[in-house]
Amino acid sequence: MVPALGIVQILMWGSTFYLLAVLAPAIVAETGWPFPWVIAGVTIALMVAGLISPLVGRIIDRRGGRPVLAFSSLATAASFAAMGAATTLPAYFAAWVLTGVGMGTGLYDAVFAALGRLYGKEARSAITNLTLFGGFGSTVCWPLSAYFVAEWDWRVACFAYAALHLLVALPIQVAAFPTEPARGPSEREGPSGDAAVLSRRDTVAFWLLAGVQTLAQAIGSIIIVHLLVFLQARGLTLAAAVALGTLFGPAQVAARVIERLFGHRYHPIWTMILAAALMALGLAMLLIDLPILAAAVMIYGAGYGVTWIARGTLPLALFGPERYAVLIGRLALPSLLAQALSPFVGALLIERLGAEGTLGVLLALALANAGLVSALWVFARAAAPSDQ
Repeated sequence: MVPALGIVQILMWGSTFYLLAVLAPAIVAETGWPFPWVIAGVTIALMVAGLISPLVGRIIDRRGGRPVLAFSSLATAASFAAMGAATTLPAYFAAWVLTGVGMGTGLYDAVFAALGRLYGKEARSAITNLTLFGGFGSTVCWPLSAYFVAEWDWRVACFAYAALHLLVALPIQVAAFPTEPARGPSEREGPSGDAAVLSRRDTVAFWLLAGVQTLAQAIGSIIIVHLLVFLQARGLTLAAAVALGTLFGPAQVAARVIERLFGHRYHPIWTMILAAALMALGLAMLLIDLPILAAAVMIYGAGYGVTWIARGTLPLALFGPERYAVLIGRLALPSLLAQALSPFVGALLIERLGAEGTLGVLLALALANAGLVSALWVFARAAAPSDQ
């Protein structure tokens, strides 16, 4: 089941989050729409995905993952059909709103919630394995998108992705994920039958975890979008910066493979600690003007890669499987909003502080995030000292 869902994740990530890296210039050239407005489509989609994530978590908790994942394929297919047919900016933005619905019901957070409900405490291995596939989204879909644009145009690319989501992803989602019985209120934890009821200690841990995830995604989004700018500020040519930038994806996957092999031996809090440390170290190495940029990109990429694993496995370990689907939906809201808005904030910082000043701000945020992870470790250790 996990490899089947992993194929869908490659398509989901590659055709949504990474889409405009290839299609945006073609869209601007054909329509004449301003480039920033074209790029704003992904921001709109991520904001929609974040806003609906608490609702998605509750639905998965009650109904299981199969109907939600199937709906994500339908919504995403419809969004690409609408995008390919859009002739005005409002219609284009409306298509991205629908894309956001597909992302909110079909990317990592929703699938993590579905796997957590299905496997309970044993979901960690499935979640880790799934992230190995998602790391290849750009590797597979960037060349595919470029082929569609080169042979036809960006609209054909959109219609092709609509067909892939409808004819490939949807059958896989339906066939791979089992049907689960619905849960009544009496089956959900807490005196009021609410799975999201938390003790005072768990409430503190929840908000610490939300802060950690939000900061990690904010930093990560700025680096992903503006990495070439930071590398060129260190004296690299565009070609050299692109060459170094290609190390980012393999570093993510390599770190996830290592986590897959050894992660079962330690508590997921250590995955988050390692992620925060590697991200901070990579940013520090980018900030220092030394000939270690390749190592900096790989170290940072490794940290960012395992952040996504901790995003799925740590809430499961801290709060248990009964509350997992609901809480992971709530945790996704601030981090997805941060992911949506951060590239724009990063552009403003670069404009006002320069690339080096922006890296300094990001390093400070990464160090603050490491402090939040340390505080979270205290709560995780108090909750289950034998597992730390």
